[in-house]
Amino acid sequence: MTRIFSAKSTTDEVLQGLTLSGKRYLVTGVSSGIGIETARALVAHGAEVVGTARDVAKARSATDKAGFELEVIQLDLADLANVRAASTKLVGDGGTFDGIIANAGVMATPFGHTVDGFETQFGTNHLGHFVFVNRIASLIRDNGRLVTVSSNGHRWADVDLADPNFDYRPYDPWISYGNSKTAVILFAVEFDRRHRGRGIRATSLMPGVSHTNLAQHLSQDDLAALGKRIATELASAGQTFEFKTIPQVAATSVWAAVVAEGDAIGGHYCQDCQVAPIDDAPGIRIGVKSYALDPEQAKLLWAKSEKLVGERF
Repeated sequence: MTRIFSAKSTTDEVLQGLTLSGKRYLVTGVSSGIGIETARALVAHGAEVVGTARDVAKARSATDKAGFELEVIQLDLADLANVRAASTKLVGDGGTFDGIIANAGVMATPFGHTVDGFETQFGTNHLGHFVFVNRIASLIRDNGRLVTVSSNGHRWADVDLADPNFDYRPYDPWISYGNSKTAVILFAVEFDRRHRGRGIRATSLMPGVSHTNLAQHLSQDDLAALGKRIATELASAGQTFEFKTIPQVAATSVWAAVVAEGDAIGGHYCQDCQVAPIDDAPGIRIGVKSYALDPEQAKLLWAKSEKLVGERF
């Protein structure tokens, strides 16, 4: 019997009664917040987890504080030479994974560029994971999962394939964030199409809103304005805004990687431990914009991304 979960479900509730002994997962961004809780829950239920972090010492301190241990490798998604080195090490080690949870990311950063000259949010949230995941795709076991952590912020902007790095248009941190998070969804759509022959399914998700370090570039006034904006946009759809706890925001990642049926979530976008409906109305609301699931746009983004990073997959 399939168990039904909700916005209030936690990681441990999602995994209740499951033993993950013999399972192995990779989680990017295990130095704080959702990444730490995702890894903790998987380890607590018997899985082996490999985590990545830009600052390994910070990640080890965070996992020690959370009371669990895991292997942590250094990965800076804003530096493709580093991404390639990390992926080469993993492939050389030969360990396989039942699932990869591409969790790491940045939000609403000031205008800037990655080491390779890409706009910071697009380069980090999308291109870094695009290269990393594709280079280790052979390590995903048959019938495994790729879970990419996106956001309902994708609803603020489609990816602009003509100007992904804001070379020609005025920079807006929220439009940039929307661009990058739409790209994260489209990446999962195309990865799913390419790898489903081995039973590997890819999905993307909105974890929910919680108090994490993701908002480190926002002032208190910025945060207040963001909360008001989201609440107003949700209210227009008859929905309400509620913060989640850390175990609640990590629950959909764990559900998608371990519990959900692959055929049900493959190529889709999830929220609150279920597949989200398509909703093309403006503003933030529960649901995914259809442009983020467009298979033809996903193919175009893949080709554009390969051209930008100079590598074919």
